[in-house]
Amino acid sequence: MLSVHQLTCFLAAYEEGSLTRAAERLGYAQPSVSEQIRTLERSLGVQLFRRVGRGVVPTTVADEMRPHAERVLAALEETQKAVQGVKSFETGTIRFGMFGIARLYAGAGLVADVLARYPGVRVELIGQNSTEVQEDLRRGRLEAAMLAVHNVSSEGMSVTPVAREELVYVSADPERLTTPVTAHRLSQASLVMPETTYRAVDSTRQTLRQMLHETGRNPQTRIEVEDIETAVELVGMGLADTVIPRGAAEQLLPRLAPDAGWVSLRPRQFDTFAVVHRADAVLSPAARLMIELATARIRAVAEPIHRR
Repeated sequence: MLSVHQLTCFLAAYEEGSLTRAAERLGYAQPSVSEQIRTLERSLGVQLFRRVGRGVVPTTVADEMRPHAERVLAALEETQKAVQGVKSFETGTIRFGMFGIARLYAGAGLVADVLARYPGVRVELIGQNSTEVQEDLRRGRLEAAMLAVHNVSSEGMSVTPVAREELVYVSADPERLTTPVTAHRLSQASLVMPETTYRAVDSTRQTLRQMLHETGRNPQTRIEVEDIETAVELVGMGLADTVIPRGAAEQLLPRLAPDAGWVSLRPRQFDTFAVVHRADAVLSPAARLMIELATARIRAVAEPIHRR
């Protein structure tokens, strides 16, 4: 039966053209290398090298065998790397990028899912906005992320949509919720909007700007805030209305604005959430785990998008 040790000695002798140099390269005694090759030849019933002076010359059988031996050893190395990768992330740190309000969909639940499988890991969920998370992906600070893809460039990136979430109009005035809100009505609304630091690249605002393009106006923000919770509280106080993802509205209104409600836009508008990583990336077991768990969490609260 062939052994890894025999194949290692065979390749070293083949590449070095000398049993002595092969032994030096492997850190073995020269007689040990010679014995491994003789055993391999006996096992196969062929001659692999001809002894010429102080060196060795491969036979045609050795030429034919070399690529197969290389593939076997490469596969073994990949197996060892995979096992070590799993072993290391069981007690290491898992970092995953998320768009800002993803905490409402998957934050604590996602961390709980990870710790249920691997109690010894340390978990980091990174990101306040999809744009900055994408930059971390490009620079290699993150392996993978779940992002709102309206403002994500696909250049050099693998972008896999997994779910979409309807954007809804939220108000404490029941009269504003009797029918879906058109672009014309939206252009006249007094709004409070979150993500003020990222207002130029916020996916929700970009969607609303496209919706209002035909009216020649931009959404009129009366109040700018950073977090979506504050925006919803202000809606509950009757100071402005807002447009946020439906899942966020369903989670936050009962707690922060119980007298407010929501209605669809006309035509309906959506945020799309996608798994994003560098196109050339070979994802680690940790990254693949986070993608699997984050996708399940997002699809549980938003409308799934399945690849055909």
